[in-house]
Amino acid sequence: MMGQLPSGQQRLFYSFNLEDHVPPQHLLRSIDQCLDLSDLRTNLTDFYSPIGRPSIDPELMVRMLVVGYCYGIRSERQLCEEVHLNLTYRWFCRLGLEDEVPNHSTFSKNRHGRFRDSGLFRWLFNEVLRRCMAAGLVKGEGFAVDTSIIKADASRQRGVAGDEVDWRDPALSNRAVREYLEALDEEALAETLPKKVSLTDPLSRWTAAPGGPAFFAYSTNYLIDTEHGVIMDVEATPAHRTAEVDSTRTMVARVEAQFDLTPERLIGDTAYGTAPMLAWMVEEKNIEPHVPVWDKTERKDDSLSSNDFHWNPEANEYRCPAGKPLRSEWRIFTQQRSRVTKANTIIYRSSQTDCAICPLKTKCCPNTPIRKIVRSIHEAARDVARRIANTPEYLVSRCERKKVEMLFAHLKRIMKLDRLAFSHALAAASDSIWSSSIEPMRCWFFSSLRTLGRHK
Repeated sequence: MMGQLPSGQQRLFYSFNLEDHVPPQHLLRSIDQCLDLSDLRTNLTDFYSPIGRPSIDPELMVRMLVVGYCYGIRSERQLCEEVHLNLTYRWFCRLGLEDEVPNHSTFSKNRHGRFRDSGLFRWLFNEVLRRCMAAGLVKGEGFAVDTSIIKADASRQRGVAGDEVDWRDPALSNRAVREYLEALDEEALAETLPKKVSLTDPLSRWTAAPGGPAFFAYSTNYLIDTEHGVIMDVEATPAHRTAEVDSTRTMVARVEAQFDLTPERLIGDTAYGTAPMLAWMVEEKNIEPHVPVWDKTERKDDSLSSNDFHWNPEANEYRCPAGKPLRSEWRIFTQQRSRVTKANTIIYRSSQTDCAICPLKTKCCPNTPIRKIVRSIHEAARDVARRIANTPEYLVSRCERKKVEMLFAHLKRIMKLDRLAFSHALAAASDSIWSSSIEPMRCWFFSSLRTLGRHK
């Protein structure tokens, strides 16, 4: 017989328990077992008034953000609606059937206020990372680093030349400009201003991918452990190669200071294979650089490259294929000179007399009377990276590096974080405007938490 829905409420009282309606294998149940926010209120005590109306529980807001991350809900308005309707979300957020869900504006107010001032997300991330380490998800033997460009929510038409901006103009006195100027003194401002600045979001940097149009953007830098792809640290920088590479030192130092953990090897692409970066890894941190060397010694005219010359460290000279020396000094000076250029290189030159009668001159230096070789003062570290590149371990590292790209794909495709507004890119620390921004840090925290929940 065909059934029929009841026409109205049949019972006056119900016995209802949210716990019974959450499946045992549900992702949020696994995460709930790992999420310990017992010290959250202690960390935020100084940022709340001891009197007045009770505020929204910060643990509730953090739990709602976890829900938003796990299920790709980027809109905080939509997140509040989903938590209001979904029983599992209510259970995870410790809300009963009759409890009210906070207004969406609560999140932005706290993100720009006490969450930012207290460094809450950084504290949360470190706590989750400690749990990942305790669960054996972090091996600490190999780290991988990479960068991804994220477009800024800034119009190209609002970009002007950096040296043409009058920062004292009252018309530019918006929050974005004020916070940008507060982070820079006058001397630093003159050194930092790029060629083109966005008046909507001056923190972003004008950049362009090869063959594509230029746009304002940020860079998010990940440092991950290669064992399970757990993100160890994140750093937001301007979309500039130098700042991106330098962020690696910041992230490695921060992990070392916070967790007393330094990797045995560091994996990266060619951008991290510059001589100063390799010297920092090899000489300062004793880290094996599993990184391709940034090398421009190959010549396009089929002439001999510097790799065809033999380096003699004892004599501090090169030997050409004909057996003739190339030296940085051909005569002795009364006052010793370092011969180091502003680019931290030393130039080795051959003798014009030797080159004039050499049968290899047309193949060695056809357009100059002598041959020059520019050697970096960090060449020893570059040689270490070249030797590692010929080992089987290096091939394994090349495969492990792809785990960073997977995390970036999740950030942009699943989380839809392919564009950053100024409100999401605010610096989390006052000592540097390019210190870890909140939105990538949130994704770092939730990614580690989700990995930990699945492991459980």
